[in-house]
Amino acid sequence: MATTQEPREMRGPKLEAYQIVIRPLITEKGTHQSQHHNAYPFEVNPWATKDEIKAAVQELFNVRVLGVRTQNRPGKVRRFRFRAGRLSHWKKAVVTLHPDDGIDFY
Repeated sequence: MATTQEPREMRGPKLEAYQIVIRPLITEKGTHQSQHHNAYPFEVNPWATKDEIKAAVQELFNVRVLGVRTQNRPGKVRRFRFRAGRLSHWKKAVVTLHPDDGIDFY
């Protein structure tokens, strides 16, 4: 008995590849991950799914993606003059590439 999964409902509009990947996160930890584990962190659209992120990175950077890990990061509380404000929530994706592929941001 084969089970077929119906595609789940889309949240938000249909996104293009350049709308899914917002920017790479160039940090000390991200540089270490890219050199030793071939994993690259990106800030991505909060509506994007893992499959959409994988397809977008493959299209934009012409690489083979093995896996995607995502995190929803809460916005930090910051002071603006005399009041406490809050930065926006954002989504982070760590994309693991095939050992023969790589992305050069510099």
